[in-house]
Parts: sequence; C-alpha cells; structure tokens
Amino acid sequence: MMSYPRLSTAIALLWTIGFVAAAQQELEVVHVKDHIHMITGPGGNIGVSAGEDGILIVDDKFERNAADIRKALAGLGGAKLKFVLNTHFHGDHTGGNAAFGAEATIVAHSNVRKRLAEGGSPKEALPEVTFETSASVHFNGEEIRLQYFPNGHTDTDSVLFFMGTNVVHMGDLFFNGRFPFIDLDHGGSVQGYIANLHKAIGLVPKGAKVIPGHGPLSDVEGMKDFHRVLTECVEEIEKEIRRGKGLEQIQAGAVMEKWPEYAGNTDRWVAIVHRSLTERK
Repeated sequence: MMSYPRLSTAIALLWTIGFVAAAQQELEVVHVKDHIHMITGPGGNIGVSAGEDGILIVDDKFERNAADIRKALAGLGGAKLKFVLNTHFHGDHTGGNAAFGAEATIVAHSNVRKRLAEGGSPKEALPEVTFETSASVHFNGEEIRLQYFPNGHTDTDSVLFFMGTNVVHMGDLFFNGRFPFIDLDHGGSVQGYIANLHKAIGLVPKGAKVIPGHGPLSDVEGMKDFHRVLTECVEEIEKEIRRGKGLEQIQAGAVMEKWPEYAGNTDRWVAIVHRSLTERK
C-alpha cells in the first residue's frame, strides 16, 4: 500500500483557502436574508445573526482577522456579541475563538473542544457548551439548530439550521465551486463526506439560502451540483485504481479535465480520494 505524508492542519488549511490569494482579500459583509449576513474573505465564511438579542456568529476565521471581524459586526448595528457557534475545529474557522471567547459563549460539538484542547488552544478558545448529536440556541426570534454529521470533513462537523429565516450554514461540508479538503487524519473520509452531504441535502428546506464553508452564497441546487461532481469524480478515480493505476499516473491523466469549473488543487484532491479509497477496510 502506498505511504502518504500526513498533512498537518496548517498545510491543509493553506490549501483549503488558497493562502496566497486569501492573504490579499478583505472581509466583505453579504446580506443573506432578514437579520442574517455572511462575512467572506480569508478563512471560512462567517454566518451572522444580528438582532434585538444581540449578535451571534457561526465561525470566526483566523485569529489575525479578529479586529476586522469586530469592525464588520459593528457595521451591523453595534450590538453585543453573545454567541460563537463553531462548525468544526479547523483554525480557519475557530482561530478567532481566543479573541471572542472572553465575551461570548462558544458552542460546538464535543469533539471540537477535544481537538482544540489537543492542539494547545487556550482555555478561552474552547467551547463552553458542547453536545453529542444536536443542540439548539434560541436567539433573535428563531431556533438555530446544530446537527452533528460524523466522519465526513472531520469528526467534529456540524451543520447549522436557522429555522425561522430558512438559512443553513454548511461549514466545510460544502465548498462552493472547488474541490474540498477532507481531513483524513482527524476522522474524515471521502465516502463519509459524500454521504453526509447527501443527507444534508435532504434536510435543507425548500428555498433555503445556503452559506458554504468556502465560496459564494448558494442554495440546495448548488449543493446538489457539488454532490454530483464529487460523486462522479470519485467514481472515475476508483475506476482508475481498479485498472491498476497508481496515484501519480491518475494525477497525470485526463480524469480531472472533466470538471474544468473545479480547476485548482486537483492533484491534492486526487491524492485525498486515492488515499481514502485505498485505505478503507
């Protein structure tokens, strides 16, 4: 069996966000619906609920983005930040926890706290409220439901459903317009990722606005396109493996030319798929 180098979280994140390009980006606030907004820019997309109860955010990018995030939130009315909900543990989604944890309650799956603690995160960056399967936060006039999806992108992933406004934050179970990073060293698998995405599609209500972990605002049709591309791509790579081709042969072949709209990072994506398929029991 081929031996694969273990991608560190830092290296993986550089690939995930396209570090060189992202370093030049500024934060941008995109109105999603009613009191819900999305903050784009370096790192993962932030979901924002800003209303009479204050502000709740979903994820908080890198630590270096904290001051700019505060400015962006101030532009939404200057209300007090009350909650931070983490979709998973990666640093481009939880890096601001240390900055915001002193003033807001952090909520996440129990594995997020475990992974962050293992990685040496300070106490204030660790979720104070954790759950195993699902949880709800009632805020700004609606229920925000957190649903755990095990062993897909990581073993820490949750999808968040804003029940009143019909908005969904998918975290990194949805990379809009690009191939995803799947963290095989922290509980993820390609097969689990695709299965979780399929399950989530069935749970997203009709007409919902969908905030992806990376990429522009989308909807359930965008999720279906993403699922189709991943499914077709993995099937083609698996065919190549059954034909006896090795990783480098597949990377050098024409398989990935079938999805030109998903160009970029294809060699690493093929490596992740190859490793996930060949290591499965």
